[in-house]
Amino acid sequence: MRNKKTTVLCLSLVFLSAFIYARGASESGVKPLTIYGIKGSSGVGIISLFEQPPQIPGFNVKVEALAQQDLMAARFISGEAKVGILPPNMAAKIASSGKDLRAAAIIGAGMLSLLSSDVSVRSLADLRGKTVEVAGQGATPDFVFRKLLEFSGLMPERDVILGYSMAPPEIAQSLIAGKVSVALLPEPFATMALAGKPDLVSVTDIQREWSRAGGRENFPMTLLVVDGAFADENPEAVKEILNAVKVSIEWVTAHPAEAGSLVEKHELGIRAPVVAAAVPKSNYVFIPAAEGRASIEALLSLFLSYAPASIGGLLPGDGFYLK
Repeated sequence: MRNKKTTVLCLSLVFLSAFIYARGASESGVKPLTIYGIKGSSGVGIISLFEQPPQIPGFNVKVEALAQQDLMAARFISGEAKVGILPPNMAAKIASSGKDLRAAAIIGAGMLSLLSSDVSVRSLADLRGKTVEVAGQGATPDFVFRKLLEFSGLMPERDVILGYSMAPPEIAQSLIAGKVSVALLPEPFATMALAGKPDLVSVTDIQREWSRAGGRENFPMTLLVVDGAFADENPEAVKEILNAVKVSIEWVTAHPAEAGSLVEKHELGIRAPVVAAAVPKSNYVFIPAAEGRASIEALLSLFLSYAPASIGGLLPGDGFYLK
């Protein structure tokens, strides 16, 4: 009984503290604002913001990493999230539902590797009759790879079997253990696999193959997105956030070892040495969405071709791109 009373008292104090904080923030004119990242490679580019959130007049800013993309999507749909990270297809689907969600910038571009320990596989054409484990069924890696296979004259599921039974960390471990011989993996898991198995090789440059197949210079994998109403009401705050994200990405690409230490410190789920080795291969970029619209649409057109419902049945219009 005593423990139960103590628990109730502690919870009451927590709620009281939160109420006092929120009331104080409201009365002082300072609003709480959370920038949401995602654990794993998607959050690495903004890791310096976890260490030092941007100082924006009128806002008390914090940065939080969610465990997965679906949780991020749910917070935008509910209206709780104002700024965060999403894959292009998820952002487009939310926008197509009537939610005023806008793409602010491409912050992660293609970072996929086709890895093989099978000495007979040294090009896409060599995949005929093989099984390839693919990270992310119905997501960007899956559809980009399907397009590249078709461009190479191979029919997915007929000429090449695609496996979707494992998450990226499991695929990496299976490659290292020799249970899987060919796989398509994003960073940092490709780097993890290559470091753990000396006879594993990167078969081809997937990003270069994408360009050869007519898919523009690269494909976006991660967008910084903002709630439309928030952006309209707080243009200066959004400008400050965009600048802070840009500076963080530039810092991460220039200081991979230090970035790795912060990623481990803030528990994004990747060890520091892996981050340090993977950052140079990870294509963290900062491209304002309006400038990168052609590459976003090239990718979304794939989703429209393979799974129209996954982006809401049509390409997003002008209003999707933050001006």
